[in-house]
Amino acid sequence: MKKLHVVSLGCTKNLVDTEVMLARLKEYQMTQEPSEADLIIVNTCGFIGPAKEESLQTIFSLHQQRKKDSTLVMAGCLSERYKEELQKELPEVDIFTGVGDYARIDELVAKKQNAFSNQVYLIGTEERVVSGSNYHAYVKLSEGCNQKCSFCAIPSFKGRLQSRPIQAVVEEIQRLRDQGFVDFTFVSQDSSSYLRDQGIKDGLVRLIEAVEKIDGIQSARILYLYPSTTSHAMIEAIANSPVFVNYFEIPIQHISAKMLKLMRRGIGAEVTKELLYHMQEIPNSFLRTSIIVGHPGEREEDFEELVEFLQDFDFDRINLFSYSDEEGTAAFLMEEKVSQDIIDQRLDILDKIVEQKTIQSLEKDVGTEVEAYLDGVSEESELLLSARKKIWAPEVDGEILINQSKIKNLKPGRLYKVAINERVGEKLVGAVRS
Repeated sequence: MKKLHVVSLGCTKNLVDTEVMLARLKEYQMTQEPSEADLIIVNTCGFIGPAKEESLQTIFSLHQQRKKDSTLVMAGCLSERYKEELQKELPEVDIFTGVGDYARIDELVAKKQNAFSNQVYLIGTEERVVSGSNYHAYVKLSEGCNQKCSFCAIPSFKGRLQSRPIQAVVEEIQRLRDQGFVDFTFVSQDSSSYLRDQGIKDGLVRLIEAVEKIDGIQSARILYLYPSTTSHAMIEAIANSPVFVNYFEIPIQHISAKMLKLMRRGIGAEVTKELLYHMQEIPNSFLRTSIIVGHPGEREEDFEELVEFLQDFDFDRINLFSYSDEEGTAAFLMEEKVSQDIIDQRLDILDKIVEQKTIQSLEKDVGTEVEAYLDGVSEESELLLSARKKIWAPEVDGEILINQSKIKNLKPGRLYKVAINERVGEKLVGAVRS
């Protein structure tokens, strides 16, 4: 039987597309060893400098490990963004394809043919092989983006917003539910703009209402709410939902009014803060954000304003990004660039705040009982089980280490009540009660 080795880089939207490719290549047996594979696929990320570098290094590394007569495929965002240049400069790659032909990967491999469609791939009725979990699946809401952020190149190679019809999303969830999946995370570049391309302002509210009617779903969450398109109606729909947890990931990127304007974020500091405080007031809410450090024009007073806000506002998790100067973006042409040395100094300052806020958030759970999904044996030790708090997104928000249980024969994918006894570093330790 032929063997397949797959690497999916970047965001969870890429992962969904990778899972579509896996379903088209079922005649292959999966292998973790590139040297054994007859077919190697890298689904690349082309968002910022470090992601581009990781994608290229992965290609070079796998090429060195591959066996003779194997096929190496480069797919995804980086391949799409630099399709002409990469096809000229990467003889290591046998097949290039972008962001529109995931459901044709078997055909491309059979013909050893490159393919770059004129549009992005939106899932229809295609099957997926969900990876990494027996109970949780990501669901893509849309592709492309109508926002004009100064630092972001995504619209240049993924185009404008294209939302999936609600019925298509519902049918996909029903198929996944019938396979045993009970927990879902909805993803897109800008989830709060869902259906705006179809003239519907609060499409996310309609989605929430539709998902709530599907039997058998235990929990769901939405990632990537964009501040300027997140309405109070959306926040309340999440807060009042019996299915959606109160999870709010809203990448603010900055808080200085001047920087938000330079970044072309669409709303100012006061409206951004109003949204955040609304979310924070909701009982049992969980707030995650992202910050870009060193965008052109970020002066010391702007950074100090950001530091003060992050110290005062209790985010549960914060992602930090160093500004990446991307060709084709408005920021690329801006003057008053910030040196990498200053960016690194500022990141060091914010790293300490991020660590403090994460620990503060985790400490709130110590001494309480939480609902958590059991994932299986922890990578920490064979003697410990790993669980994820129900409200958390997979992989990014943390881990609960289970060292005791009143229940025998615990089953991965089940939702249990866990008593949290302590925090060890950035992990919680608890015992299953029921």
